[in-house]
Amino acid sequence: MNKDIFLTNNLSNKKEKFVPLDKENIGMYVCGPTVYDNPHIGNARPLVIFDILYKVLKSKYGYDKINYIRNITDVDDKIIKSAKEKNILISELTNNVIKDFNDDCNYLNLDNPTQQPKATDHINLMIEMISSLIEKDFAYEANNHVYFEVSKFTDYGKLSNKKLKDLIAGSRVEVSQNKKKSEDFVLWKPSKDDEPAWDLPWGKGRPGWHLECSAMSKKYLGDIFDIHGGGIDLIFPHHENEIAQSRCANDTKVFANYWIHNAFITMSNEKMAKSTGNIIKIKDFKDKVDGQVLKLALMSAHYKQPLDWNEKLLEDCKNTIDKWYEVYLPSNEKTILNEDILSPLYDDLNTPGYIAKLHQLYDKAIKGSNEEKSLFVLACNFIGILNKTKEEWIEFKKKKSSINEGEILEMIAFRNKAREDKNYKEADIIRDKLLDKGVLIEDKDGKTIWKLK
Repeated sequence: MNKDIFLTNNLSNKKEKFVPLDKENIGMYVCGPTVYDNPHIGNARPLVIFDILYKVLKSKYGYDKINYIRNITDVDDKIIKSAKEKNILISELTNNVIKDFNDDCNYLNLDNPTQQPKATDHINLMIEMISSLIEKDFAYEANNHVYFEVSKFTDYGKLSNKKLKDLIAGSRVEVSQNKKKSEDFVLWKPSKDDEPAWDLPWGKGRPGWHLECSAMSKKYLGDIFDIHGGGIDLIFPHHENEIAQSRCANDTKVFANYWIHNAFITMSNEKMAKSTGNIIKIKDFKDKVDGQVLKLALMSAHYKQPLDWNEKLLEDCKNTIDKWYEVYLPSNEKTILNEDILSPLYDDLNTPGYIAKLHQLYDKAIKGSNEEKSLFVLACNFIGILNKTKEEWIEFKKKKSSINEGEILEMIAFRNKAREDKNYKEADIIRDKLLDKGVLIEDKDGKTIWKLK
């Protein structure tokens, strides 16, 4: 049965059937990192969510039919500030963070996007777009700045489903005496002597943040494309501004057909953000948690819902993957993952539903044939988990354990001696010490067996 993909489109606030502009060339643009600091776990959520969407689209339409663009913002006020604080060159900062970002993506076992363009490599395209907007009277110069005149774009606010006055109130709108109206947003702004700058008729400066995505999406996907994605915090002003400047520059009635946004990660129901000081960086997990555990945790709630981050969530996901490895069998090349198994993901990327499907497949596999085990592993592999062999998984757990195998066996021997002496209190103390170090023991058939939890 040929199933359809459905996605919640924030442009209509409805779940809609996905109908590509061209099944042979599907375009998806997702806003990537601003490389002023290492990504935190909140940044990882859109990476994982849109990686899954990318996998679903490739499975449905063909691996060479999807053009997935994820940009890198490498010129920005935050980057300039961070480089100054660290007393290093901006290029050194951005190169280091980009490398760490790519390492984080590999750690999470994400598919590489088709292109990962950097803003600074596309300044000429942004300049062309600014010139076009000025020529068409959608933008104006003021004191070495160039602003987009929002009142000239009648659909402004359609993505947010709000009126302009409601969007402006309390939002991230720059206050400036150079503007005609407060809602106008910057396309070009002056740079100080020690900041990145390009010398143009409007003055020595650099582009505004919103412009880069309009320029790069146009280059790699065209004037109109299928899907634009990012975090829910980007709806306004970033994505509203993208739509305005792109449609006006390109003379189109549409920019992207489907707008997909993921909700925040929270801690104690508070948004995870550097400004609140409650962030946990992805790199902080690498010494103690396998990337697939982190990935499963990030998929545990539907992308439209907030995900509250806590140690129990991570521990539960670790235990789940540990259990799933009990039936691990390399997937057979002849095994086919049909659309019935993928159906939860076809239904608006319902990752909790897909995880429930994996539990069902596991229950069949643990009692079933090698073919059922292979199918289960293949279904896990589809979303980028169980990507290590069973031996690699066990080895990883050993390396991350605070105790080595020799110490474990020695403590078990001491416990067995205590039990022989009927010193059960001492035996329980040793058992609890092992448990604290992540070692589970079980007395079975006259022997004591152990495993890392």
